[in-house]
Amino acid sequence: RIGGSTDTGKHIKEHDYYTPTGEFRVDREGSPVLLNCLMYKMCYYRFGQVYTEAKRPPGFDRVRNAEIGNKDFELDVLEEAYTTEHWL
Repeated sequence: RIGGSTDTGKHIKEHDYYTPTGEFRVDREGSPVLLNCLMYKMCYYRFGQVYTEAKRPPGFDRVRNAEIGNKDFELDVLEEAYTTEHWL
């Protein structure tokens, strides 16, 4: 919302980050714009390799009760500085 309210961010539209039914989803049903945005990549970098719960696939977000939709990506511009044991 903030980025889209500036002159240089006019191309950013909030509705592009939602599914066609208006949901904000991080699983494979999520919007391609969301699954490939910098915010998503910073939140879920290397998370697709992590097992968070028994009998769940790697990359399972327990808060959202969903397996993340984009697991295989690299950060091209940014570099990971630090990730805690609990991904905080």
